[in-house]
Amino acid sequence: MSQGDTVPLHPSSQSDIDEIENLINESVQSGPGTVLAARPPSPTRPSIPVSSSSPFMQSNLPPLHPSSSAQKVTPVPVPPPLPAVSNSSNFQGGSQTIGASAFGSPPNTLTEPVWDTVKRDLSRIVSNLKLVVFPNPYREDPGKALRDWDLWGPFFFIVFLGLTLSWSASVKKSEVFAVAFALLAAGAVILTLNVLLLGGHIIFFQSLSLLGYCLFPLDVGAVICMLKDNVILKMVVVSVTLAWSSWAAYPFMSAAVNPRRKALALYPVFLMYVSVGFLIIAIN
Repeated sequence: MSQGDTVPLHPSSQSDIDEIENLINESVQSGPGTVLAARPPSPTRPSIPVSSSSPFMQSNLPPLHPSSSAQKVTPVPVPPPLPAVSNSSNFQGGSQTIGASAFGSPPNTLTEPVWDTVKRDLSRIVSNLKLVVFPNPYREDPGKALRDWDLWGPFFFIVFLGLTLSWSASVKKSEVFAVAFALLAAGAVILTLNVLLLGGHIIFFQSLSLLGYCLFPLDVGAVICMLKDNVILKMVVVSVTLAWSSWAAYPFMSAAVNPRRKALALYPVFLMYVSVGFLIIAIN
């Protein structure tokens, strides 16, 4: 297509153009257009008086004290430091302190003198004897009595009773000692096993120690009967010492087993002490 060629418009488009031209011509001929009147200003609104002293209303509540608004902090007391324990404070005056109370290392007994060991063992035997045989506030509590049990005391009382019976016998002294020692040693083991089989809450060696310490009254009775050879006196002394030994063993053996099985645990103990009493009366 060349530049001189033109494309005729659509009839509808031509009519629109003609209408636009007519409107433009009319507006030019009529002159400048009239300007509409301005909108009247809006009336002024009433203003709210604002105080310049304080933007908030004053309260009728009294002012808070400055000390009450601050939280009081209670100071936490600091515990005092523990005193240092020297090695020389483990033993003071021959008595056992920190080492024996389980709050420190136990004392070394391998390097101590023999006499100190003997004194400590004798002190323990006397203490356990008081707890078991003689009346005291801790006798009814098996947890406190015989807590520091030992076997030296029971061994000594068994041997002493066997020697006393052998000295009282006129013939076969060695056989009397053997029978007495075997009866007491085997009897203590059998009675301890009996308590354990009944469901008793007691240590095996602690029970042996208890039964051995309860022989102390019978030892005293055997010495009296050896010095006074009288049948009536022997029966009285043996009856008293037998009751004393049974009374000493009662709270410990009864507390170790179930209350329903108390008789099953106490009867063999009483039977063994009765057998020892008959030996004391029969030997002449």
